[in-house]
Amino acid sequence: MIDFFDINTLFFTIWDYPMSYLEFFGVVSGAVAVWLSARANVWSWPIGAGSVVLFFFLFYQIQLYPDMFLQVFFFVTNLQGWWRWTHPKRGEENKDQELRITRMPVRRFLVWTVAGIVATGLLGTFASNLHEWFPVLFSTPSAFPYLDSFTTVMSIVATFLMIEKRVECWYVWLGVDVILTYMYFVKGVKLVGVEYFVFCFIAALGAWNWTREYRGYSTQPLS
Repeated sequence: MIDFFDINTLFFTIWDYPMSYLEFFGVVSGAVAVWLSARANVWSWPIGAGSVVLFFFLFYQIQLYPDMFLQVFFFVTNLQGWWRWTHPKRGEENKDQELRITRMPVRRFLVWTVAGIVATGLLGTFASNLHEWFPVLFSTPSAFPYLDSFTTVMSIVATFLMIEKRVECWYVWLGVDVILTYMYFVKGVKLVGVEYFVFCFIAALGAWNWTREYRGYSTQPLS
């Protein structure tokens, strides 16, 4: 039986790059989910939930531990986002009876940013010591503990903004995607790196598409 969740179990080889089942299907399902998000399509959430399960196993095997823990958060929030978008409160719905797009006040956005930077320092310190504190589970040091922690924390911020359908989520995702593109290429999971490079453009598209829809509402959006 094929060990689907083992990164060393090959699906195919392309241009001398060994592609595992885990990386391939994680990337494909994740790409579909992000594309649907940029189009404000609610099906991005359940497809995304499947993708994060695959990435959980992948990140554990390449020692990106903060990213691994992040997948647990993503799984829960994908379910939360699915519910939130399909069950808006009275006055929050769009013409399709789904949660409508809004913008976040600048002051609140700055508070989230500062909190994210502080959390990065704490998580980075934790990640850099995992192999010493829990050597049985984490036999090798965390790769890029602080940079990985920054993208982890800001991904959490972006996810909460996306759950509430805030336009600003796409600007945060763009910054995260640029950093992750670099990290994944360095760690040798090149298809994931290519995926996040493409995500940079999808994030820009998402910002443009959501802003256009936001401006198209006939009534003043809630703040």
